[in-house]
Amino acid sequence: MTSLATFFDFLLVVVGFGFIIFIHELGHFLAARWAGIRVLAFAIGFGPPIFTYRKGLGLRRGSSEREYLHSINSATSVASSSISPTEYRLNWLPLGGYVKMLGQDDLDPTAVSAAPDSYQNCKPWRRMVVISAGVVMNIILAAILFVIVFNTGLKTEPAAIGEVEPGSAAATAIASNAAQLGITEPGLKTGDEIIELDGEKPNSFNDLVLATAMAERGKSVLFGVRRPGVPETLHFAVTPTENPLSKLLDIGVDPPRSTAIPKIKSQAELDQAKEILAKIGLAGVEPGMTLVRVGDQRSITGAEALTIAARASNGRPFEAEFANEDRQVNVTLTPRAELQADQARTGPGTVAVHRHLLGLTPVMKIAETTPAATEQGLQAGDVFARLGSVEFPSVTEGIPTIRESAGKKLELVVLRKNASGVKQLIPLSVSVSRDGRIGFIAGDTSDDDTLLALPPKQLASLTQKDSPRTPPAVGVIDRPGSRVSTVNGLPVSNFTQLRERLISATADAARTGTEARLSLSVELPVRNFLTGSRDANPVLEDRSAKSSADENVATEQVTLTVPREDVRALHALSWASPVSTSLFSLKETTLKGEGITDSLRMGLRETHRVMLTTYSTFARLFQGTVKVEHLKGPVGIAHLGTRVAERGLVWLLFFMAMISVNLAVINFLPLPIVDGGQFLFLLFEQIRGRPVPVQVQNFATIVGLVLIGSMFLLVTFHDVMGLFGR
Repeated sequence: MTSLATFFDFLLVVVGFGFIIFIHELGHFLAARWAGIRVLAFAIGFGPPIFTYRKGLGLRRGSSEREYLHSINSATSVASSSISPTEYRLNWLPLGGYVKMLGQDDLDPTAVSAAPDSYQNCKPWRRMVVISAGVVMNIILAAILFVIVFNTGLKTEPAAIGEVEPGSAAATAIASNAAQLGITEPGLKTGDEIIELDGEKPNSFNDLVLATAMAERGKSVLFGVRRPGVPETLHFAVTPTENPLSKLLDIGVDPPRSTAIPKIKSQAELDQAKEILAKIGLAGVEPGMTLVRVGDQRSITGAEALTIAARASNGRPFEAEFANEDRQVNVTLTPRAELQADQARTGPGTVAVHRHLLGLTPVMKIAETTPAATEQGLQAGDVFARLGSVEFPSVTEGIPTIRESAGKKLELVVLRKNASGVKQLIPLSVSVSRDGRIGFIAGDTSDDDTLLALPPKQLASLTQKDSPRTPPAVGVIDRPGSRVSTVNGLPVSNFTQLRERLISATADAARTGTEARLSLSVELPVRNFLTGSRDANPVLEDRSAKSSADENVATEQVTLTVPREDVRALHALSWASPVSTSLFSLKETTLKGEGITDSLRMGLRETHRVMLTTYSTFARLFQGTVKVEHLKGPVGIAHLGTRVAERGLVWLLFFMAMISVNLAVINFLPLPIVDGGQFLFLLFEQIRGRPVPVQVQNFATIVGLVLIGSMFLLVTFHDVMGLFGR
């Protein structure tokens, strides 16, 4: 049933795309008839015709061109004058269309005609109208579709802030009027409503995504924010940074979430979802339930209530209640300790958010796997003991190491507990995809261990505009795979305990604004256990369960000197909810005009916005903030359209309106074989009184064909690779 619904959605997209092409070509056709130019063919699609219709001859299977030519060339044919010269065609490949006029061929500028109703014998300004008519019709169609959409009502995500990624541009921006309003914490916050975006009122969260993705590199996007409990609008200037996964600029925020966990119909998927919910502390909670209480608060408007409760918890567990029509479930949630988030350099000109405590950095592990990673022997929970040539990498070391091996094999060793709970070293050789992925979600060992990667040599604060500084752990921790066992003599077993011991040990320094000196017991790693042999399956004892006095564990005492700036950063850390808000369905608002006039205003505004966004996309393509792989060709449009169609007819109409605007913009680019290039040739002819030389037209046509053909093949390649997960 699902595949049948998907096929039906795909069919709707194909029909809709064909209709957009039909409207575009209809514009050319009607304008040509108005200009008195003889139209030889009006076609939807390319390739040989399936069916054709010609007035005077009727419907035909295949082309009626031969029959028409025979009729008009027959001296005895009286009826030939009643046969139309125009053949209406439905061709086999419904990916475009064309209007063929007498004496006009974009691919062959020499195909001219001296007939009085030919393209050449029409005045240049009239031909400019003919060339522009397709684009104008597409813009009119888009405006009409947008009016229909906004008159009906489009359900979409509101222009508000959900989760904010720690250390991101959004989390570290400071409002220009923060001081006068008594705001001491930096960053956009969960629950903030965006009421202004670069001087415009945003309609939805998607406007925020587009504004940040289309921003110039290094240029800030201006936000006007309404925050509960703050009497005036907060004004932020946030500079987007490149997202390492999407490769687009963003500021590190998610759309707001509702209180409802989406329902699941399939029993197999339902059972799997219950297991996942139980693992994250929501035992008994089922898909379809709603969050109705967090602590003592019952007026819950969104999943962000969990985030707010965690921040206010000071690490203490708090209750949450979920309910459906049949029952209620109470759960106790233990907040996660936030780590410091600063910027670490990951390569020439690239940086990433680095999680640490005074430079003490957890080791990268696998949080979740995809089938691609599982097939190569990886499992959730695997800790990377070696990745390429890097031992015990952090996430900011590990991800770039994997990307450097894009399209190649990568040798690695993972640390994995066997059925008896003994840690073993498992050597593997895995394939890295062309875009630098193995197929897992990266996590780290902070929740269950104090295992350490090497600290980065420099970190740049994201909350202050200072130069990169050396974190305190540099020079103190110099062997990857070491483990902190005590802080000032008090034992630690994970980064939550480590954080609390560090905060407690620096309490006096925080009060006096001075530096602090701490004593750490550090268990040293077993040396030379990574032999690289793929036949070996060595066993590494779980030293975290051993006493530091055990003779088999080499331990050294080190002194950690913490500057006052790092003491302040340590004491500013908060707590996070163990339940991600991504578990909940997105909040929705309905964009609807207050009558036809308001819907028309909204439709025209959206048409204008999409046009500007399309032009900005080409500009950002040259600047490098938008990549070729972000563009969509016919395959990508069909795939994306099918997913959009699942959201309903209104969303499909909205999508088709956007495609119509994009088609208009692309067709009017100054390239020789599209309408924009032809318009420039005609403008030259109108001004100079003679056409562009044929040699110039031929050269420009070849260049245009190569450029557009190459772009089409490249975009289609990325579309197809994207469908198959590269």
